[in-house]
Amino acid sequence: MTLSERGLNKLPLFEAARILPATFFFGQNVRMRSLYPLRVIVFIGLFAWLAIKTMSSPPFPDWRAGELVVAVPDASRVTDTAFEADLQSLFGKHLNVRVKLLKLTPAEAVDALLAGRVHLAAGFRSHSNPALRYSTSYQRLDERAVCGERTPRRIDGLYERQLVVARESAQEWALRKVREEYDELSWESRKGTTTALLLQALAEGEIDCTVANDEELATLRNFFPDLGNGLSLNSDTELSWAISADGDETLLDAANLFLAEIRANRTLQHAIDRYYGHNDRLNAIDIGAFINDVRKQLPVYRAWFQEAADLTGIDWRMIAALAYRESRWDPFATSYTGVRGMMMLTEATADRMGVQNRLDAHESILAGARYLQLLKEQLPLRITEQNRLWMAIAAYNQGMGHLEDARIMTMQRGLDADVWADVKRVMPLLSQRQHYANTRHGQARGGEAVVHVETVRLYHDILKRLDAEGKLPDAPYFTFLSDN
Repeated sequence: MTLSERGLNKLPLFEAARILPATFFFGQNVRMRSLYPLRVIVFIGLFAWLAIKTMSSPPFPDWRAGELVVAVPDASRVTDTAFEADLQSLFGKHLNVRVKLLKLTPAEAVDALLAGRVHLAAGFRSHSNPALRYSTSYQRLDERAVCGERTPRRIDGLYERQLVVARESAQEWALRKVREEYDELSWESRKGTTTALLLQALAEGEIDCTVANDEELATLRNFFPDLGNGLSLNSDTELSWAISADGDETLLDAANLFLAEIRANRTLQHAIDRYYGHNDRLNAIDIGAFINDVRKQLPVYRAWFQEAADLTGIDWRMIAALAYRESRWDPFATSYTGVRGMMMLTEATADRMGVQNRLDAHESILAGARYLQLLKEQLPLRITEQNRLWMAIAAYNQGMGHLEDARIMTMQRGLDADVWADVKRVMPLLSQRQHYANTRHGQARGGEAVVHVETVRLYHDILKRLDAEGKLPDAPYFTFLSDN
C-alpha cells in the first residue's frame, strides 16, 4: 500500500511516522514491507535530527538564582587573575550570590559572553567591542609596545617590525585605535595566546615585538629582566567589566553601583596596591642576581625554610623572600648596626628567641620565622591575614613601636590603620621632625621599612611564579648539620 493510497491525513500518528521516512527517501510508490529494516534505521535518524533541530538548549540560569558565572583572565596572567578574582569575590558578597570563575583568554571570554555561557567578563578595555556593553572603568593602564632588539622611539618605527598581539585583547583594541592616526601600522592577531605568553616569547627571542600594559610589563620584567620599558602608544586602556549586548541590564547596574562603592571607600585602591603596588621595585641587575641565587643557593636552605613554615604556618617562600632581603641568603652576614646571620637578628631578638649562635643558618631561619610570627600575633585579629603579615614584616625591619606610631598617624589622617596600603603612605613621615616629634617612639627610617616590605613581596611573587612553573629547584639530598 502506498502513501497516496492510504492518505496521510487518515493515518494514525505512529503509522505516519513509520511511513514518512521511506516515502521521503524512496518515493510514494515504494511498498513499505520490503523496506522495513531500512525504514526503522532511517526513521530513528530522522527523529534524532528533528529532535536536535527543534529542541532549544535550556536557558542559562539567572544569576539571581544564586550563582554568578564570571570570566576572568586566564592563568597565564597570574596577578591579573588574582586581582579580578578578588574583586569578583567582593562583588558576589555584594549581590549575596556564589561566584563561579572561568579563566579564559580575551577571545574565549568574548565567545563565552556571546554564547551565554557566562554572565559577566572582567578585565576588558572599555567600549572596545560593539557586541558588548561595559561597566564604568576601574583601572587605567598605559599600553606600551616593547621589542626584543631596541624598541623604536616613535610609533611609525613599528611599521617594519613583526608585531604580535593576542586576539581580541585590550592590546589589539589599543592598536586599532592607534591605526586611526598611523594607517600603515600592522600586526599579527594571534588566537589562543595571552600577553604574558607573548612577553615570554619576546624575552626568549621567538617574536620581534608585542604590546603590554605597564603593569603586565612590570610583572613580567621580574622574571625576564631584559624586557625594557617599551614605547607608550598613547592609547591607554581603561578596564571595565562587560556583558553581552543583550545581557542583563540589572547586572550591569549592580556592577556600576559596586564599583562606585569600592572606589569611594578605597577598597579598590587597596586591591590595586595589594596586587600591583610592589611592582618595578628592582632593576634588571637585582632581578637577575636574585634568579641566579634561586638556582644556586636556595636548594641548600630550602628544607630549613620549609621546616620554619611548618613551625609557624607562614608560607616558606615568604620566609625565604624575607631572608634574601635581609642577607641575600648569607648565613654570615653582618651589618654596621650589629644585626647578624641569615635573618639578620639583633642580639636582643636572638636572646629572646633562644638562639645560641646567630651565624648558624638553621637556628637563624627558625628563630627569624618565629619572631615574624610573634610580631604578626601582636597585631589585632580584625586585620586581614595578608595585611597583618606585611605589617609584621615592617615591624621586623623597624620595630613594633614605630609601626604602631605609623598606624596612629594613619588614623589621624582619616585613613585605615588596618590596611598596609594606607599605613605605607604615612610611614615615611616618621623620618621628619615635624611628624615624629609627636610620636611615642620617635624618629625612624619609615621609608626604608616600606621599601623593605615591598621588596620582600616582590621576591615572594617571583618565587611563587617560579614554583607554579616548576622552576624552583628542590632541596638537595644532603643538608648541613648544625653545630649543636
